[in-house]
Parts: sequence; structure tokens; C-alpha cells
Amino acid sequence: MTGSELTRAGAPASYGVTELAQLPRLGGLLAKGATGSVGKRPGGGVRLPEVAYQVADVDTAGEAAHLAAYLRLLGEPASEVLPAGFLHVLAFPLATAVMVRGDFPLPLLGMVHLRNTARVLRSVRLGETLAVRAWAQDARAHRRGVQVDLVAEVLVGGELAYRGVSTYLAKGFTASGGAAPADETSREEWTAPLPTARWRLGGGTGRAYAAVSGDQNPIHTSSLGAKAFGFPRTIAHGMYTAARALAEVGPARRGEKYEWAIEFFKPVLLPSTVDVAIRYADEVSTSSTNGGASTGERGFVYDGWRSGKNTRHFRGTVTPL
Repeated sequence: MTGSELTRAGAPASYGVTELAQLPRLGGLLAKGATGSVGKRPGGGVRLPEVAYQVADVDTAGEAAHLAAYLRLLGEPASEVLPAGFLHVLAFPLATAVMVRGDFPLPLLGMVHLRNTARVLRSVRLGETLAVRAWAQDARAHRRGVQVDLVAEVLVGGELAYRGVSTYLAKGFTASGGAAPADETSREEWTAPLPTARWRLGGGTGRAYAAVSGDQNPIHTSSLGAKAFGFPRTIAHGMYTAARALAEVGPARRGEKYEWAIEFFKPVLLPSTVDVAIRYADEVSTSSTNGGASTGERGFVYDGWRSGKNTRHFRGTVTPL
């Protein structure tokens, strides 16, 4: 596959393309991001690097053991189909490589994961060769700083199979342009529904997900690391809770093509018990699920909260396409 064929997908037309020979290792990137975060301070506007990273030939034939471990941990049935959460894991190092560039204006350390949206437009199977690309776009105001989208795409034979958008917040920074929109969600009244599942998450949950995702951020794996960032103990990865909710919906109900979205609220402290409710979208009023945005009648809505409390951890949707 040529570079020109890869550039026809979704990166902004003004962006240049940097081709890498292989997907980078996440551990080294996180160390580089920690070091590079020290010199990145609020001041002036935020200008993102206009570059997309891409790897043209990612062979998944050797991913069988990795995929099996991921599926077991998240509660997905054994399969040769790579679910959206696993595609996120594959592409995450490339997105991280963008965030640790010297000209990326926001610090990797302390970035808050706000939400994730992914679309699976074609099943991706073990053994297929993938093209993976990632870039940052749309730095914009948030009431607590600047939010930015990290976009990752996976193509098979030149066909877009997966597109994921992860939105992060850098506190204290200022975006050029208008003021932050009103945060209606923070004022939304919410009452926990009847749970359909209960997750008992042990203290090692963060380390277990780190082993299959490569994300060894110390807030998830180390009590001391978590306390250094203001948490009383380790917290679960947001993408662990998102992927486990996706598994609760299940491959039969979400279908081969689907959209998967999640918004994060309070972090899940470990150990913890989380109640989860999976419901048909047409059973849930639009005002209580999407802040007024219609979910439509198809698909599923899910919520997660601290068991026995009204502490909401996340909400999301899974919609067959």
C-alpha cells in the first residue's frame, strides 16, 4: 500500500504524513512523555502539530496470544474478530507518539480522558494486515482548560475499518477562539437505574489491563503513583471500563458494524464494586442519557456507578450501523 493511498482517509488535508516502519513501543513513549511534560506550561494559544503518523503494514498474524488474553480479561467470547477495544489498544501507541512530540503543546502527564467514540465499519480478523494512522486535531476550550481529539484509524486493503476519537483535557491551558461551551452534563440530575451486572474489581485490575494494553501509567498500577496525582489509591483505566461494557453488550447484539461511545465521570478507585446497567436505547429518555441528543431507537445505552451509591463513573452507547 502506498503513502498516497493511505493519505486519502480522514486526516485534515493540510497535515503532512510521517511514515514509521512499525508501531512504536508504548513503554518508551510514556517515559518520553513524562520527561517532556515538565517543560510544557500554560501560556498563549494552543497550536497542534499538523502531522499524521502512519504504519502501512501491521501484521496481526502474531497477535493470537495477545488477543486471547485481552478477550479473557474483558469477558469477550473467544474469537478471531478484533473488537473495537482491541483495535484501540493496537492504535494507541501511534496516537501516543503524536502526543509526546516536542511540538505537541500539551503535557502527557495529567491529561484527563473525557470521552471516546469509535466506529467499526468492517470486521477486522486475526491474520489480516492493517494500515494504522493517528493524529491530533480540534484543540478547543473547556471550562477547565483545553480539550483535544486524538484520532486513530485502521484500514484493511485500503478500506477504512475502524476510526476512534479519544478526547483529552489539559487543565489550565487556554485555547484560542471562543469561550468554552456550557457544561450541561455536570448539572444533570441522575438516579442510578436497576443494574444488569455487577463488577467486583480487585486491586490488581489496573495491572491486569496494563499487561494487555501496554498502558503502564502509574495511576493505574502503583499506589504511590496514584497518590502523586491526588488519588487515594489506584484507579481503573477508563478504556478497561469502556471495553468491559462493550463486552457486556456482546458481539451478537452489536453486530459486525457498530458505533461505541463512552463519557467518563468519576474515576473507579481500586478495589471497587461497580454496578452496570445495559438497556435498549428506546427504553431510555433522551434527557437522561445524552444531555438532550437523541440516541434513536436502535442500540443500547449503558451506565456504570459505584455499587450502593449514586457516584456515576461512566455512561455510553453501542449502536449497530
